[in-house]
Amino acid sequence: MSTLLDKIINFFKWPITWYILISTPALVRSFYFFQISNIKTFALLAGVVFFIFSKTMMDATVRTSMQIIAHEFTHSFFALLTFHKVKHIRLNPDDTGGEMGFVGDGNWLIIIAPYFFPLFCFIYICIMNFLPKQLIWNSILGYFLGYHIDTVFSQIHPEQTDLKKVGFRFCFMFLPGINLFAIGSLLAYNSKGLTGFIQYFHLINQLTLSYFDYIKMLLNSSF
Repeated sequence: MSTLLDKIINFFKWPITWYILISTPALVRSFYFFQISNIKTFALLAGVVFFIFSKTMMDATVRTSMQIIAHEFTHSFFALLTFHKVKHIRLNPDDTGGEMGFVGDGNWLIIIAPYFFPLFCFIYICIMNFLPKQLIWNSILGYFLGYHIDTVFSQIHPEQTDLKKVGFRFCFMFLPGINLFAIGSLLAYNSKGLTGFIQYFHLINQLTLSYFDYIKMLLNSSF
């Protein structure tokens, strides 16, 4: 099962990448549609600010260890999601990195997942659904969002072995757009829950299709 799924995921690597790249203008534009004055958004941003403040007081070694743990757990999560058995997760004693091993060849999604997927936010959202509606939960989500953004920016660099495996051209085309989508999805969920995420997804598709229509109109008018 995992072998077949790997082949399907690897087959769609470039079609998905091109779609994300073409959708990037729509993803940027979509942020104008969020109601920043929404009280839930203020609570979320307060959580992000609190993370930034707490980061300055956090021990560098602890922060690095947490980032490595999140990184390897995200690899493992996507390995399990694509039906691979995880054999081990190891952290280097000197906090220079870590590794995880799984059964099978794997796919590009397992390799690149830590550079866009907010695992801690996802886990927290699953818990958040069972909590009473209070603004403090939105602030905690903001804290995890700040943590995710900080982790992604700190781990994207030319010496990163995962990025070398999938190729820098792919990373340049895929990562900006998919990170905008991840952040936009969290903002949408923070405002309106699962309904907000579905509305956001439809909005991105509509904006992207409108760009396609505009490009076709320009091409037709030039001939």
